[in-house]
Amino acid sequence: MSNKRPEFDSIHDFAEFSRYYWYREELIQICRDHGLKSDGGKIELNGIIEAYFRGEKILPLKKTPQKKKPAVTELTRDTGLIACGFTFGNRFRAFFEEQTGKKPFKFNVDMVATAKAVKENGDEDFTLGDLLDVYYGKKTYARYDKSALQWNKFVKDFCADEATAVFGERLKAAAALWKFVRESDMKKEYSRELFDQYKNVITE
Repeated sequence: MSNKRPEFDSIHDFAEFSRYYWYREELIQICRDHGLKSDGGKIELNGIIEAYFRGEKILPLKKTPQKKKPAVTELTRDTGLIACGFTFGNRFRAFFEEQTGKKPFKFNVDMVATAKAVKENGDEDFTLGDLLDVYYGKKTYARYDKSALQWNKFVKDFCADEATAVFGERLKAAAALWKFVRESDMKKEYSRELFDQYKNVITE
């Protein structure tokens, strides 16, 4: 096993930090432990930690109580995402169907990531029109964090390999192998070579 993942405080720079896999919950805890802003997706949290290694501390935002605003009844491109209580439900799907002419309308992953980030940031200025621009690729606000899919793909590839059928509980075996991979600086991918190398360790 190469380079077992060290404790955060013993890591010297962001390049070293980036060689290892960190769950979002771990990133949140690291930020909290060091007095940094700790909300947001993995991409934003990684950015905060990268800044920390450069000597810049991005501090938590102080939230001020918001006055309750009247509910928005009519949706337009100028309607604020937060003001209208945006969700991925039928009301908003119908709005985007009307705007794009696509039925049924499907929200793409960057729209999902953007809506989440807008709410987390409390961005009152971001509108449905802005979200439409994200759909068309004209604007970028937040991108879907594809690293979140690494574990899912690892399990899928593990279970698709006939060699792993020797395990009665494949998911448990995959999790054991993943633990080795995520705590190392090796690629976060499943392969037959990886399985052959660590098969005996998994069975212990």
